[in-house]
Amino acid sequence: MQKPPMLTDNTALGRFRDRALRSDHPALFLQEEAAFEINERLNEVNRAFTNLAIVTPFPTIWQNLLPNAKIIADDEVLALEPEAHDLIIHSISLHWSNDPVGQIIQCRRALKPDGLFLGVCFGGETLAELRAAMAEAEVAITGGLSPRVAPMGEIRELGALLQRAGFAMPVADAAIKTVTYENMGRLVTDLRLMGENNALAQRRKTFAPRALFQKASEIYATHFKTDDGRIPATFEMIFLTGWAPDESQPKPLRPGSATARLADALNTAENPLPDTAK
Repeated sequence: MQKPPMLTDNTALGRFRDRALRSDHPALFLQEEAAFEINERLNEVNRAFTNLAIVTPFPTIWQNLLPNAKIIADDEVLALEPEAHDLIIHSISLHWSNDPVGQIIQCRRALKPDGLFLGVCFGGETLAELRAAMAEAEVAITGGLSPRVAPMGEIRELGALLQRAGFAMPVADAAIKTVTYENMGRLVTDLRLMGENNALAQRRKTFAPRALFQKASEIYATHFKTDDGRIPATFEMIFLTGWAPDESQPKPLRPGSATARLADALNTAENPLPDTAK
């Protein structure tokens, strides 16, 4: 059976991330935002977790926030033991995975029964403005298109991954974060400082012509410039929540097993349907 083509060049991705971390001012504000949101959600869960694992390419943020957690690199095969943890967090790296459902399945298997999985990743609205500007510019300059931004799943698709992985009570929700920049060049610089360079396996390996980025920058400013003269960059953060199945969890009632009438609960009269058989 032929394997599907790889999405990500992991060697290049690792090189880009290392370069970002070696910089004097890495742009990890979205990683920090994800950590803040996850921590807020944990505060709403009435449970103390004692065996935590965090899958992340940027461990420093999490080590300060949850110092007792085990940090796991986001390799294709995660260094997780079966049923070893009661909480696993997967932070902003699924969009680069060659097998995202496999990543989530590995996390479920590493959870104890009734353990919690919290994931956060970029969704399909991420960098919509940059995608549009680059595509229009490339068609105008070269007459064709090449992969430049990693494909990212829609919220419904990502929520379905939780079900495929066997999680109970799966939930997916999204938050839009909009960052503004002086120009497209500043945005591209920030993406490099995030370690979010183009690491697609099918990317062009040659340098893009300078005219391409000049054209894309003009299109970006023309179509998306805000009233104050800046350009917006959209980042859609999708949060995934699921529980490892356990007998203690609530189960849906069987059809027809209700013990109370809906009309009584709503304090209203029940009108019978008309008899259409006559």
